[in-house]
Amino acid sequence: MAKQNKIKHIAVAGNIGAGKTTLTEMLSKHYKWIPQFEDVEHNPYLNDFYEDMPRWSFNLQVYFLNGRLKQLLEIQHGKDVVIQDRTIYEDAHIFAPNLYEMGLMTKRDFDNYFNFFETLKSMVKPPDLLIYLQASVPTLVAQIQKRGREYEENIRLDYLKRLNEYYNNWIDKYQEGPLLIIDIDKNKFPESDEDLGEIISKVDAQLYGLF
Repeated sequence: MAKQNKIKHIAVAGNIGAGKTTLTEMLSKHYKWIPQFEDVEHNPYLNDFYEDMPRWSFNLQVYFLNGRLKQLLEIQHGKDVVIQDRTIYEDAHIFAPNLYEMGLMTKRDFDNYFNFFETLKSMVKPPDLLIYLQASVPTLVAQIQKRGREYEENIRLDYLKRLNEYYNNWIDKYQEGPLLIIDIDKNKFPESDEDLGEIISKVDAQLYGLF
């Protein structure tokens, strides 16, 4: 069981509405891991960003990058096993390129941001396991509507679809470490104990090599 002691960092990735936070909560309860969530409440850029995206997109992304890097350093230097809701990769491979492609971030800012990300990435360890919640756009829309967050009501379909393409491209090329893909169109873990059990046994197999 020596391998088990080394495990420190599980990360949950997925598009808006895929169920990252719910799965993070459920797995942290099951395994007694420490959950780490995104701090949306105290982000000093979010309101400005929604008012004027081209002006604030770079600042916002650097803020996210710093927050995520801080989390990673805490995980590396801590003694606990942490499960992280969203990863440093998603900011760099999905959200920043999408802002750039939509004309909301300049090429100069995007290049600067991405090079900065690459430098930081070389200083931290990748997760011991990345769990990717893969979902079709209709599933995402249904789940976003179900949770009824006000600021998500105006998310456009084409935006979700584009993010989904970025996500799937990133996951296709992901080689940082072990990866577990869960098909959220089929697996309804928030409602079904059986589906959650299936995820847990896959996580066990990945982390502790029981099979």
